[in-house]
Amino acid sequence: MCGITGIFAFNEIGRFHSIKLPQATSTLAQRGPDDEGFFVDYFVSLGHKRLSIIDLAKTAHQPMYDEQKRYVIAYNGEIFNFKTLREELITEGYTFFSQSDTEVVLKSYMAWGEKCLQKLDGFFAFALYDTATETLLVARDKMGVKPLLYYADEDKFIFASEMKALLSYGIDTQLDVASLHQYLSLNYIAAPESIFSHVKKLPPAHYLKIKKKEVSLHSYQQISTTPKKPIPTYENAQKELQTLLRKAVQKRLIADVPIGTFLSGGVDSAIVTLLAAQEQPNIEAFSIGFSEMPFFDETHYAKAVAQKAGIKHHIINLKNEDFLEAAQKVLEYTDEPFADSSAVAMYALCKHTRKHITVALSGDGSDEVWAGYNKHWAEYQIEHPSIGLKLASQARFLLPFLKKSREGFFSNKIRQLEKWTLGKQLDFKERYWRWCGFLTESESLQYLLPALRTESEAENFSQRKQHFLASLEAGNFNSLLLADTKGVLPNDMLQKVDLMSMANSLEVRSPFLDWDLVNFAFSLPASYKINARMRKRLVQDAFRNLLPKSIYNRPKKGFEIPLRAWLRQEFNPAIKTLLLDADFLIVQGIFEPKPIKTLVEKLHSQNPEDSHATVWALLVFQHWWKKYMPKEVQS
Repeated sequence: MCGITGIFAFNEIGRFHSIKLPQATSTLAQRGPDDEGFFVDYFVSLGHKRLSIIDLAKTAHQPMYDEQKRYVIAYNGEIFNFKTLREELITEGYTFFSQSDTEVVLKSYMAWGEKCLQKLDGFFAFALYDTATETLLVARDKMGVKPLLYYADEDKFIFASEMKALLSYGIDTQLDVASLHQYLSLNYIAAPESIFSHVKKLPPAHYLKIKKKEVSLHSYQQISTTPKKPIPTYENAQKELQTLLRKAVQKRLIADVPIGTFLSGGVDSAIVTLLAAQEQPNIEAFSIGFSEMPFFDETHYAKAVAQKAGIKHHIINLKNEDFLEAAQKVLEYTDEPFADSSAVAMYALCKHTRKHITVALSGDGSDEVWAGYNKHWAEYQIEHPSIGLKLASQARFLLPFLKKSREGFFSNKIRQLEKWTLGKQLDFKERYWRWCGFLTESESLQYLLPALRTESEAENFSQRKQHFLASLEAGNFNSLLLADTKGVLPNDMLQKVDLMSMANSLEVRSPFLDWDLVNFAFSLPASYKINARMRKRLVQDAFRNLLPKSIYNRPKKGFEIPLRAWLRQEFNPAIKTLLLDADFLIVQGIFEPKPIKTLVEKLHSQNPEDSHATVWALLVFQHWWKKYMPKEVQS
């Protein structure tokens, strides 16, 4: 893993900004603490921070040139089939001076041009410059594991792994109101947009080509949704899944540094850990527990998996003060508003894991691809309602009077039931949007001042929403999973893992995101993934004999934290300063004080519902705004 940044100047004014390259590169130090390098040409400059994983020698130093020094690359990622590609390139006459996958990417481009992107099996974001044609290629991996942001104006094109590096160049920081509106709805901002009007995120499976002043965006591959013909039997599909996932794990165990697994106690991380232990019996697993909050603790499930695997198991029992410290670190590191509160738990896990290993395997991606979320179950129940839900929906008039909270079993069920009954009344796309977020459009708009609720901003928001929902087809359950895989996965889940792991100089690899495995999943009928009895049906049945009995078909439980309790106590001073200070809000000129006050009152009530999620989103935004917006905007 690494951090990359660079600039393509279109003129002398743009070239002046190249002096900021060392400063911008230094902001990426946590992504790459092992090495630093620069390439400086007249109009193009590249910066690189390295976290050494494969080929620790100096020959793998970046930016890396070919032997003739025509091509130069700054690369962030891991290519799992680099040895196979290397052999193929050798047969075509190419020679190699290192053992790194970086050189394989470089020479793959030399041999095949942009078509090489389809051959790369792994995750990456890289910039490759051809000094002869003065052309820059900037690319991102197929699933969107690694981030890449960019900024362009009439003088320059700038890119970076993180927003903080872009800000080092002194770019235009005009707030994007439609993005803020989306953020309040979803708790994140989906690619290609960002919190700034002039900063974009490169979508997964896309690349940019920059030559002279022309910046062109291209898609190079899409997930195949063509049904497998003939459709394999359920039993044969299980066998193929077993083969594909085992291969995916094997590929991700290649490293020249210590490697381990995240073990949450859920089905996905359990399968990955058990398969990895079969390949490397000395592998170690890492879990976190909530010793002071038993409702959130799942370490007893994780222990059962580690015991069956026969591996060393690290359980990090964290107290409130540990998580509060992690929350402060998350706020400090986050350089664009991102309010998935499970990032706090992920940060704490990565911090403690990094003390022992440099690479961790995770179970990320399985829920989106194989139908593991509550919203998948809820959608299935709308299409195939159970008697229990039919009866419960008849009593929906009682739901507003019952306590709804995520911090208790029954109150959480009431919360979910009310969300289901409300969603049932919406059409397919609107229901999906509602279940992806925390607030409706009108609910999120109420927090913004009237001056920001313009017709043009509403149109911008609507267009972005439709782009987010483009994969959905009514009556096609697989399209819901595709929307999750293209939208929620890269913009929320993978962004969270990348930010929190890189903040601790830890690489995370996800076998369930293997390209062949993902395409196999989308070639199968939805009935293989979910039915009235089970979510992630094929995954669980394929590995039923591998899993401990306590793990098989256990209820889904998210990677959550006791957020509401913290907001009501430890974060209360920050709420008063950043959310309830009317004078500050008036000077800031973004938020309406009255609905925020009502929201905070709901947080402290006996029926908080999801108020904590929106309070946290507002706190994250305000902390970000105070840190990253220019002082003249704040005064």
